[in-house]
Amino acid sequence: MKFTCLSKGGGFHFPPCHMLSVSGFRILLDCPLDLSSLAIFSPVPIALEAHESLDTDSVVRKKQKIEKTLDANDLVFAEPWYKTVKSLHLWDASFIDVILISSPMGMLGLPFLTRTKDFSAKIYVTEAAARIGQLMMEDLVSMHMELRQFYGPEDSAFLQWMRWEGLEVLPSELKKIILGTDCEELGAWMPLYSAVDVKDCMRKVQTLKYAEEACYNGTLVIKAFSSGLEIGTCNWTINGPKRNIAYISSSIFVSTHAMDFNFLGLQGNDLIIFSDFSTLDTTENMENDNTYCDPVTSSNASDDLYNLEEIAASLLKDDESMEEMEKLAFICTCAFDSVRAGGSVLVPIDRLGIVLCLLEQMSLLLESSSLKVPIYIISSVAEELLAFTNIIPEWLCKQRQEKLFSGEPLFAHVKLIKERKIHVFPAVHSVQLLTNWQEPCVVFCPHWSLRLGPVVHLLRYWCSDPNSLLILESGDDANLALLPFKPMAMKVLQCSFLSGISLQKVQPLLKALQPKLLLFPKDLRCKIQISEANTIIHYSENETLCMPSSKESTEIDIATDLASQFHWKTLKQETVTRLDGELFMDQGKHRLLSGFRQADSKQHRPLLHWGSPDLKRLLTELSKMGITGTLKKVMDSAESKNAAGIIDIDDPEKALIDVRETGTVIITADENLASHIFKAMDIVLDGI
Repeated sequence: MKFTCLSKGGGFHFPPCHMLSVSGFRILLDCPLDLSSLAIFSPVPIALEAHESLDTDSVVRKKQKIEKTLDANDLVFAEPWYKTVKSLHLWDASFIDVILISSPMGMLGLPFLTRTKDFSAKIYVTEAAARIGQLMMEDLVSMHMELRQFYGPEDSAFLQWMRWEGLEVLPSELKKIILGTDCEELGAWMPLYSAVDVKDCMRKVQTLKYAEEACYNGTLVIKAFSSGLEIGTCNWTINGPKRNIAYISSSIFVSTHAMDFNFLGLQGNDLIIFSDFSTLDTTENMENDNTYCDPVTSSNASDDLYNLEEIAASLLKDDESMEEMEKLAFICTCAFDSVRAGGSVLVPIDRLGIVLCLLEQMSLLLESSSLKVPIYIISSVAEELLAFTNIIPEWLCKQRQEKLFSGEPLFAHVKLIKERKIHVFPAVHSVQLLTNWQEPCVVFCPHWSLRLGPVVHLLRYWCSDPNSLLILESGDDANLALLPFKPMAMKVLQCSFLSGISLQKVQPLLKALQPKLLLFPKDLRCKIQISEANTIIHYSENETLCMPSSKESTEIDIATDLASQFHWKTLKQETVTRLDGELFMDQGKHRLLSGFRQADSKQHRPLLHWGSPDLKRLLTELSKMGITGTLKKVMDSAESKNAAGIIDIDDPEKALIDVRETGTVIITADENLASHIFKAMDIVLDGI
């Protein structure tokens, strides 16, 4: 088995990506896009009038100010390209056998692969994640096409920024985003796929329910288990003949909307790949971080007192979900203060669960006050996405599922849309929106990068209003994202949301799963000490690790009629038997069934012999067959336990049997005589 971390990702919107080779198959784990890199581009039409071509005078001017503070004129004025996983383009897509998608964000880069020549991989994703991911890709294409209208058709000049002379004059901050730290990421940039590419991609996807088995090529049994991060997100188990693997992506134990993290479904696997990097940039740490202990040998004696039930109870405490609800309540309070002051609120957050919960809380807060403030949702896929979330109870948490049995809608937006408290529109320039528009208001719209979609127009419209509020998710470079809209009088509220397993829950989780082998990020090694595994291997980006099989022997299911034919013989301290049947793989297991041809007992001779023949006994058996010969030469080898010699046969035909320590050679020109000699050998030697 081989494992390569292609990218550790960059938070919720850019999940990690790995390549796994197991049982002869190459598996790609997630295929995301780094949409935070869109920050290098100018969001036309904001700064289109300030664009200057890269002629000689412009190059000199930019070289003179390259080390100064960034401003909007330093951004790239071109149709955006999109950054894929930095080293994925170096792999031949035709050699990928399976792709496992853990979240809708993890499938945004799939059309780049599926449109390549000779692509034939099987793509597995949960039903909910597939639908949400498809809508996200369609919305991304729609927003890009709107932006492309401002640049016109492609020409030879639109790639000027990717040429070396264009890169040289860019500020170092932008250059680092484009080229990466080691200047190896330029090849990861690609023009966006089309709507046709998205449809073609979805035709190649096989959807699964949670815990539903999918068997690839009869060898690998694949299952998805809920991760709790978002609706439809999952972790994976891969069971093969030589190893059982569990892949843990970013997960949340108790969710306010999605089904909870089913970590018990990951038990019984000897290898765990831990791929939750969500705590990488946090300041949370262990108390004894300054003194590092070997994570394999260090342990806490008190941990042994916990049983599985106690561990599960501690992991499933809803403390974190309560904290998330408190954050949402604080955001709603800030939004209420802004609209009460006469300003509007802009929310370019695309976390589906967070948006749905914010809609509920914000509507309740506004309804309890005397303010009549409309809530607008502007997106090309908003109507379809909101309708979809109300027909998928099996993908939601228990609290949401209980609403179904009580006759209530799964989410409050269904009722609020009917009461015309929430208004859904496909585009910011739609006639219905312009007719219905009133301020102050609350607007939910894409895109969180502040480079695409309705947010570009609305942010420019409100950026000079000190009473208005922009709500952003923290984690990305807000200064760079807001650069085209400066100077800004608009208030900005940055919020962080739970995106994975907190550090204090990693150790109890691994104690519950009890893996024999753990693959753990090297970047998290200094933040937590792991002892709940026999062996721990730390991995880092672009490093290929080779791991031996966990099973020394292969298990095989043998048909009952064949099992009754066992005739055991001893071969070098081991017992062996010979069976005649049909061997094949099914559901990740070797199976041996009876063959279709009838066995001929007369021709059922041993196929394997071992040992050296007793020469005197061999002469006796040959004489019984009417074959005469003499033992012309015999010598005892001091270095061998067996005698060596030559038997010279002269009747009925000439033949020679040369017995040596390394083997026995039969020489004769008569096929019938050779057959008789072989029969005699069969008698004196052990074989199966």
